[in-house]
Amino acid sequence: MNEQAQQHPHHRTLLAAGLAAFSLTAALATPLNPFPQEAQAKDSGDKTTLTVAVAQSVDSLSPFLAQRLLSTSIHRLTYEYLTNYDAKDNHVIPGLATKWESSSDKLTWTYTIRDDSKWSDGEQATAKDAAFTFNKMMTDEGAATANGSFVGNFKKVTAPSDTQLVIELKKPQATMTALDVPIVPEHVWKDVKDYSKFNNDDTFPVVGNGPYVLTGYKTDQYVKLERNKDFWRKTGKPQFDEIVFKTYKDQDAAVAALRKGEVSFVAGSPALTPAQAASLKGEKNIKVNEGPGRRFYAIATNPGARTKDGKKFGDGNKALLDQKVRQALFRAVDTKAIVDRVFQGHAVQGEGYIPPRFKDYFWQPSDSQKLSYDTKAAAELLDDAGYKLKDGKRVGKDGKPLDFRILCHATDPNDKAIGKYLKEWWGKLGIGLKVDCIDDVSVPWYAGEYDLAFDGWSVNPDPDFVLGIHTCAALPTKAKESAATDNFICDKKYDELYQKQLAEYDPAKRADIVKQMESWLYDSGYMNVMAYPNAVEAYRTDQIKSIQTMPTAAGNIYGQDGYWSWWSAVPASSSDSGDSSDSGSSTGVVIGIVVVALLLIGGGVFFGMRRRTTADDRE
Repeated sequence: MNEQAQQHPHHRTLLAAGLAAFSLTAALATPLNPFPQEAQAKDSGDKTTLTVAVAQSVDSLSPFLAQRLLSTSIHRLTYEYLTNYDAKDNHVIPGLATKWESSSDKLTWTYTIRDDSKWSDGEQATAKDAAFTFNKMMTDEGAATANGSFVGNFKKVTAPSDTQLVIELKKPQATMTALDVPIVPEHVWKDVKDYSKFNNDDTFPVVGNGPYVLTGYKTDQYVKLERNKDFWRKTGKPQFDEIVFKTYKDQDAAVAALRKGEVSFVAGSPALTPAQAASLKGEKNIKVNEGPGRRFYAIATNPGARTKDGKKFGDGNKALLDQKVRQALFRAVDTKAIVDRVFQGHAVQGEGYIPPRFKDYFWQPSDSQKLSYDTKAAAELLDDAGYKLKDGKRVGKDGKPLDFRILCHATDPNDKAIGKYLKEWWGKLGIGLKVDCIDDVSVPWYAGEYDLAFDGWSVNPDPDFVLGIHTCAALPTKAKESAATDNFICDKKYDELYQKQLAEYDPAKRADIVKQMESWLYDSGYMNVMAYPNAVEAYRTDQIKSIQTMPTAAGNIYGQDGYWSWWSAVPASSSDSGDSSDSGSSTGVVIGIVVVALLLIGGGVFFGMRRRTTADDRE
């Protein structure tokens, strides 16, 4: 599965905000001049279009169901969240809420909702829409599919007025300034009959209140968005009239399209391969951006698929229920070789669950705890587990050979390359491996019909979401149905630690609890984090003059914790206007606004993995 890339602010700033019960207001600069008509691109509809090549599928356009990075990135553009994050360092800034404060016991939070946000159909966006969104998640299991962990501790949500939202908690919750939930319009969503099945893709344009409006979608072809002219943030408004996320199942084809100028940006799957990046460096009119990644790349084991009430399903290999077997597999994975040979240095060797980019939560095992690459130790673990070597094969007490299947994303070349190494490494131990590369791993994954799987998630500055997907509460209610769980982990000790970190407002104490959770995940052998890939992407400088990374100093463009990349993108032919723009930084970023001529590329859909795609971020 893969990543959910939830967006949260910097850990210390976020928690300090909660403790101090402070309020923030957005600083807006003077509106910029409108685009001159003569500068518009001479393409279909006379629009300037930014085309992004993607290799991930949309799991759902419903904010209540979407978990893949592509889908959640689209929702970042089309719906406002209560808060947003500064492009420079991820600290929390106003979104739909202009300020917030908590009661002295931290059990009641009051948000002031801005009065200048409108839905794209002209109706006012109010606190009642926010209350509706959260209440629906609290009372409808289908609506809680993607982000239910955020409201599990909510006691009551009300909207005393159009500009006041009040959330009462059962106990303190440290994520109250990091509720990464798209707020939806009540007047549109109140008529939905089944939130577990409604994908929000039957009527266009889709009503939203973000900087862009979703105007078109064709499965595995394209997602089309147009600039929302009525968006409340008037300063530094998007300069491209339209964004098209175009789907390429073949990543090399996407790179070729970038070379030809058929697309403006290539995000990779989710990153460019070293060979692709190397081939693009130095090419005329192409810039390769690389920065520390916010995701981890791992192998997940099937611990036995089950529902919340304990009903077992699926056909996972029962040998993986033995911790010694799981640890043996991981001791036979040379993560240094993977970083050197597959990622060719464009990654950091994996250890803990949270990438080093988030230093407050980054954890590393002690020397005595570390499951380092050691084939002899792996063989001993298998012997201890009762799987002896016989005629070159590991055989259990039942006489059956030890053979596994691993789910592989067909669009991810890293999965395929590493799969070959695993067959070799595990084969030397006498273990058979079948690498199943398919387009949509979600189907067998949700059905529990796998033994192992290549996994990866984009981690937010606040790690609550990626921690919550391993709790018992995330298990599905019914077998083989979509759920919030990553791979069916359910453990009492882990759950206790999860609840403890959620209620802890002290940054240092909370970080310590999170690291205890990472330690548990590591020892369990359920998740083997092999690498933290860098964000490697590319764009055409003759189409995009400049674009905001996040964080500003050295960060990613695609899959940000806000909408600043696409918001800030300046067409290549535009000239600086000298005006200041509020690009998500409290101080603002200078962005010139004028437009460029771009070719409108037809169709294109961006595949996003719920947070589970390949290295797809389940966002």
